Amino acid sequence: QVQLVESGGGLVQAGGSLRLSCAASGRTFSNYAMGWFRQAPGKEREFVVAISWSGGRTRYADSVKGRFTISRDNAKNTLYLRMNNLKPEDTAVYYCAAVLDLYSNTVHYTSDDYDYWGQGTQVTVSS
Repeated sequence: QVQLVESGGGLVQAGGSLRLSCAASGRTFSNYAMGWFRQAPGKEREFVVAISWSGGRTRYADSVKGRFTISRDNAKNTLYLRMNNLKPEDTAVYYCAAVLDLYSNTVHYTSDDYDYWGQGTQVTVSS
């Protein structure tokens, strides 16, 4: 089992920044590819960004490309999401997710691929 706990959400004005963290425990963090997803009220959960277990590969949704940056610190068992130039449409609950990936060092952008999910952290961007 992998336990994931997100933090860092909050209320910010449009154009502002936030950094989300996802603390992992229970298994060897570096064995897992990670991703961030989000779900806005009344909408389906959507992919935001993913990172391989090594951190060497990433993939971003077009809507956040150039504004969001994913990173991970395997020594600290923590995943990060730096969000700049936030827009009201970024308002959502943000979830981190983990999938065991020992060999392929790939990124996973489909929610069905993921085995473990955090409880989410709310991000609200006011206009």
